[in-house]
Amino acid sequence: MPQRRLIVEAEVGLHARPAATFVQTATRSPASVTLAKGDGTPVNAKSILSVLALDVKKGDAITISTDGDGAEELLDELASIAGAP
Repeated sequence: MPQRRLIVEAEVGLHARPAATFVQTATRSPASVTLAKGDGTPVNAKSILSVLALDVKKGDAITISTDGDGAEELLDELASIAGAP
């Protein structure tokens, strides 16, 4: 399963609007998508409540994982939403 580990650079982390955009983008893909904060347990990245519960702030390390066709493009788009350079 392809994955991307990055440091969140967005000023507000993944809260409110950025989290909603992240989830909407993940939901557009038929592939499974998970998100983990640090070395924590991955959660379903298509669930707004799960993403918000991670309480991802600027400077936190996250890991985004997905599978299926277009995985690398999806990872690029999700990383961009998280504010990764």
